[in-house]
Amino acid sequence: MQKFNVEKFINNYPTKYKEGFTDAEVNEMVKKFPIINIEKFNSTLTGITCMKINDDILTYHCDLITALKCGLENRDMFPHEWD
Repeated sequence: MQKFNVEKFINNYPTKYKEGFTDAEVNEMVKKFPIINIEKFNSTLTGITCMKINDDILTYHCDLITALKCGLENRDMFPHEWD
């Protein structure tokens, strides 16, 4: 069985902006993982830095990689994962 590569999945996910994910894209992406712990996912995204392009608030790829790992592994973020 091949291990799922979170980094590859996020970095290759089709997004409107190369800089990051819109809220709609994040919601669409999370739906692909019915077993995700959404509380751990959302908790990891608390306090992150975002950017705005036009009227879209974007979440950076690196933050979604960490959040997805935490949600799928049902864990809190490790101190070394905070940027």
